[in-house]
Order: sequence, then C-alpha cells, then structure tokens
Amino acid sequence: MKWVFANGPVFVADGARRRARAVGVTDGVITAVGSDDEVRAAMGSGAEFVDLAGRMLSPGFQDAHVHPAMGGMTRVRCNLEDTEELSEAVGVIRAYAESNPDAPWILGGGWSYRWFEGGNPSAAFLDGLTDRPAYLVVADGHSGWANTPALQRAGISAATPDPPDGRIERLADGTPQGTLHEGAMALMEEAVPRDTIDDVIAGLLEGQRYLHSVGVTAWQDAWVEPLTHAAYRRIAESGRLKSLVRGALWWERGEGIEQLERHLQSSKEGVGPYVPKTIKLMLDGVCENHTAALLGPYYDGHGNLTDNTGLDFIDPAQLPDIVTAIDAAGLQCHFHALGDRAVRHALDAIEQARAANGWTDLRPHLAHLQVVDPADVPRFRRLGATANAQPLWAVAEETMTVLTIPYLGPERARLQYPWRSLLDAGATLAMGSDWPVTSPDVMRQVSVAVHRAAADAVEPFLPEQRIGVLDALAAFTAGSAYVNHFDAETGSIEVGKRADLVLLSADPLEAEAIGAVEVDMTMVGGEVVYDRGKAA
Repeated sequence: MKWVFANGPVFVADGARRRARAVGVTDGVITAVGSDDEVRAAMGSGAEFVDLAGRMLSPGFQDAHVHPAMGGMTRVRCNLEDTEELSEAVGVIRAYAESNPDAPWILGGGWSYRWFEGGNPSAAFLDGLTDRPAYLVVADGHSGWANTPALQRAGISAATPDPPDGRIERLADGTPQGTLHEGAMALMEEAVPRDTIDDVIAGLLEGQRYLHSVGVTAWQDAWVEPLTHAAYRRIAESGRLKSLVRGALWWERGEGIEQLERHLQSSKEGVGPYVPKTIKLMLDGVCENHTAALLGPYYDGHGNLTDNTGLDFIDPAQLPDIVTAIDAAGLQCHFHALGDRAVRHALDAIEQARAANGWTDLRPHLAHLQVVDPADVPRFRRLGATANAQPLWAVAEETMTVLTIPYLGPERARLQYPWRSLLDAGATLAMGSDWPVTSPDVMRQVSVAVHRAAADAVEPFLPEQRIGVLDALAAFTAGSAYVNHFDAETGSIEVGKRADLVLLSADPLEAEAIGAVEVDMTMVGGEVVYDRGKAA
C-alpha cells in the first residue's frame, strides 16, 4: 500500500534537523521525503493521500524507559492513575470493590505520596474502604499500600524485620503502619495472587494500545522478568506485537553474577520485533521515601542532617565487575540511577568496563538522573553513556516541594534533572515516561521539558535547565531510537527507513500550548494503529 503525506511541516529528526513538506510510504517503508511536488511525482498515482494541512508529521515517538505490562494491568484493575486527589481515589477504590465482588483481593495502583502525611498511607484508612485484602502500588512503583487483612495474609507483623533493601513503616509500638517501601514490597508480593501469563499478555496488549494512542511506536521495556519475557515472545509469535521492543531483562539484586548466564540465554530468545538484549540494573530507590542513594545525608525536613544517605540495591564494590561482565557478553546496561551516588557508581562501572573491554557500541544508559553531581555531568559524553530523562518529574508540585526539596537540602535540590547541562556537555539525551509512574503522553512531556513547569504552574522549576522544543522532540525520536538500538531503521524520516510515523494535531513549534497538541494518527510499519477521528 502507498501513502502520501503532504502540505507539511515534516520533522525529519536527522542530524541537520531538516524540515520537509511531504513524505511517501510504500509497503511500510519510507520511499520519498521532500517537497510536495517532489514526493507526489515520486509516488505517482494510487496512493492514499493525507493532507497535513499545517499539522506536523514526525518520526514515531520512542519511549526509552516504560513498563507496558504493569501499566496495562493497572488500567484493567483498580486504576488510580488518573485521579488527582485522595477523595477521588476513595471513590475509585469503592467503585472497583463494588463492581468486582468476586475478586479475592483488591489490586491495582497509581496513588500519590502527596495525598498522605509524610507520603505514607495507613492500613486503617484502607480498612475503611474494603474488608477484603487490598494492596495498591504507588504511582512510581517504589512503595505499596496494604490494608490490615493484606498485612495479615502476608504475615507482616511487629516481629517482621526490615529487609536490607527496604523499609516497613511502623506505628510507635512497631506494628506495621500500612506502607511498604522498596524491598519490603516483596514481603507482600509473596502473598498476593500470582499474575498468570494471560494476565501479562492482556496487560501488554492494553499497554501497546494505549502507547499507540499517544504516538509511541517503539519502546524499551525497563523491567522484563521471566513471565514478561514469555508473554512478549507469545504475542510476537502470534503477530500481535506491532511495535519494536527492546527488552531490559531484570537483574535480581539478591543474586550474584552467576545469573548472567541465564540472561544471556534469554537474550537469544527474541522473536521478530522483540529484542531482549539489555540488562536492567536498579541501583537505588527514590527521593520521596529517602531511598535514593546520595553522596551526602538527607535532612529531616527541619534543616537538620540525618544519618540516612539512601540505599544501594547492588553492592557498589561488585557493580563494576558486574557491568564489565555484562558488557563483555555483548549486552546493554540500563541503570536506574536516581541519586547522585547511584549516578556516580554507574559511571564508575561503565568506566571500568570501557577500560577492560575497549569501546563497544552497546550504548549504556542511565535513567531518571534526579540528582547529578556537577563533576559527573561531563563524564556522560566521555564514557558514551546516554542520559535517559523522565520529563514530567521536573516540576515544582507537592511531591517536589513538600516531600523532596526539604529532605535533599538547598544545595542538592538545585542539582535536579540537569538536562540543559548534560546537553551542553555533549551528552546524548533520550527520553522516557516510566509509565505507569507518570503519563506516557509525549507532548505533555515535551511541554515540561521546554517549560520546566506543568500547565498550571506559576513558576518554572530550575528554569536554567530548560531545553528547546527540537531538543525534546529529538530525544523522543532519534535519541531514544539510538538507545534502543533501533536507529538504523527508525527514529528519523529518511528514505529506506521503516514507516513508524506520528501525525500531530499542530506544529509544536507554533502551538500556543505544546501540551495541548494531540496525536491524530499513529503508523507502525506502514500500518495505521491509531486514528483519533475513528477512535472518537
């Protein structure tokens, strides 16, 4: 089938950041790029014609850090993802419980730290909403909220010790309060009903559908466990996986380097568009619950230093050897590195791998980068480490102003999300949503990257770290395609590349509100997988 998109603009996303006016597609491949007349002449007759009418055609967006199965399953369970306030969430929980009377557990997630004092919801509050066991994961995935029946089912009591990589919030007498942080969540996960492969497949398919609706045509799944791996293989074999997917196989932090052999075998089990050749290394937690690994201590919120510097989920003494071995095996490293100590440990490990193995083209990348010490900013370019940013986090809303800045302290708080500094130092920038932590809507993310503020914010957050519209669009196209290793066939609109395209409702460079720009059409491999007109 042939397509002609004409009457531009077209964002090519090549090195020169060219602008074209028209694009031709034949049998899923881009076959013409240029002016309206050039493309129409090249394509001849018989093509499906799409009048851009001033709307922008862009390469399909790529999400460099996302959790489609988790996001999709959350959407079909007790989904608090779109709730803004606790009162709204209460209504959703009650309605879900009433409409699912046979569900033995109330499972789901998407709640916000800012709804609760100290960011810690209580079991007692959830007890008032349902008498069945209930367990809901916070939006960022780093804490869980359990009611009393759920805690009892899991055997979590005052006598239960904190795991080395997590924390159980407690009442004054030591009784579990209801919030479980990081590794403590695993205590609950042993008790909740196990996901089946059919659950995960349903989540992946719903996740793919939703990502297509916001123009995401390829992604890196940042947490691929064995069941997710099997689900991807099954939907790829059946032809239901339309998008290119780079799978990041989960590094079990409770195991040693011997697990690499297992991951190496899994990396050879890709099917069609599913390429599981990355290893996900989660180095620390998050600032909101004080588990992000910092070079200095947290404050107590009243200006006093504590003895807490966060958690290292992987022993820093072992990390360089782990990364060197992964690199030598020909696999990419994808780091969760949120605090400045975690960032430094990741860069130190990459540096050792470069020294031991030589310069490989495996494209290690560090996701989140909430706090980066200025001394480490130029190391990204020197070491060939890509900065993987999550734009929606860089706003001065309550999670930042109440739960983060007072505990980081003024000096470290000024080092957050330094995208402009990284770009100026020559780093490659990719972007991802971390959905379901935050929305996968790319244009909302671009808006925050450009303004460092949500639409209703009064003041931008660290405005010196704002980047341009083209910088952000390039990060979501060419930059993420590079880190996903899909740049040879996607990420830019060039002849011979795969027709992964997104048609926007306006030109973001001309739009009055970037975040209000919508996706009109998404094309994957020449197939229209989303059409806003028909979806409505």
